[in-house]
Amino acid sequence: MLRFYSHVNTAKTILNEYKGEIPLSAFLKNFFSKEKKYGSRDRRNISSLCYNYFRIGFAMPIKDVEERLMTSVFLSSVSSDEWLQNIKPAWNEKIYLSLADKIKIACLAANEIFPFNAELSDDVDISAFNISFLIQPNVFIRIRPGKHAVVKKKLSEAEIAYQEVDHNSLAFANSTKLEDVLDINKEVVVQDLNSQRVGELLLEGEYKKPTTVWDCCAASGGKSIMIYDLLSNTQLTVSDIRDSIIKNLQTRFKEAGIKDFRTFVADLTDPKNLQNAIKTTKFDLVICDAPCSGSGTWARTPEQLLFFEEEEIIRYSNLQKSIAGNSSLYLKKGGYFLYITCSVFKKENEEVVDFIKRQLSFNLIEMKLLKGFHEKADTMFAALFRFV
Repeated sequence: MLRFYSHVNTAKTILNEYKGEIPLSAFLKNFFSKEKKYGSRDRRNISSLCYNYFRIGFAMPIKDVEERLMTSVFLSSVSSDEWLQNIKPAWNEKIYLSLADKIKIACLAANEIFPFNAELSDDVDISAFNISFLIQPNVFIRIRPGKHAVVKKKLSEAEIAYQEVDHNSLAFANSTKLEDVLDINKEVVVQDLNSQRVGELLLEGEYKKPTTVWDCCAASGGKSIMIYDLLSNTQLTVSDIRDSIIKNLQTRFKEAGIKDFRTFVADLTDPKNLQNAIKTTKFDLVICDAPCSGSGTWARTPEQLLFFEEEEIIRYSNLQKSIAGNSSLYLKKGGYFLYITCSVFKKENEEVVDFIKRQLSFNLIEMKLLKGFHEKADTMFAALFRFV
């Protein structure tokens, strides 16, 4: 019992010091690197308390830290809790109930967890989306072609539990140490479920062989590897604004066995800089996984519920329109343009689609809000266009 009080007090210290300037994960890593007295179990419990504090968002007064922590323990736990047993035994007796029932018992205004409901895309179920922040998302992997048997054999031998979502996608509890068992990038790619489902839109295009593809905001390269796996005989070009990202991506491609590709660093908001980097090359397919608020992934980074500023939505929307407009100039006639965000905001999704249709005169083939809040996954948005 004393240990849990110590964990609560440490969490309160962290929450008092944390101001949102860096991701909570990085702040916790820095904190524990200085505080060597905490073992792995202590670090895990304290970190969980901090994340759960933010999961409640604006549904409870922010100033009442201990009440928020106690409520978060009640909502997130599925077995008897020693702290609750001493502080609020009536709650502890009902800890086995469904999340919906526990929300009622705690009198939590669940629809107020997310502070920007008025900005959501049309297809977002507001109630389900808000409640999803109270649930830790899963980790998902995509099994690469020809690796299904070896991956499942390794998981079975290591006695690692998983859910088979579909033929290529497996889901795991968030804390699962997959890198100790599987050959990451070679056998599997750690990739959210709906990031994988973006590939379904890719397959709606009719591509000639070889297909020239430019992943213009490549970041970690997960979608580039998926493109390589889905579209045979691909000539792949990847770019990002950060040189460090490109270097990491080159290492990842080597691990994935991708050898024939081109990389470059460019600022896609600067037409002259982009032209100097890309020259006169044009592509059959341009993937624009645009920088965004990441609001569809905030169940993984719930601190954003309290620290994200609403005016950033417009800034991202303008940035996305600039990037889409500049990158689209390098699409061949008859080629495809795939616009992607991991946002749930209309200004970053449907409004950018309207811009692409209106300003670029592309034909919209299909757009989808890929809902993750029912599946412990991220929510993403994707729209496929054709330049005719």
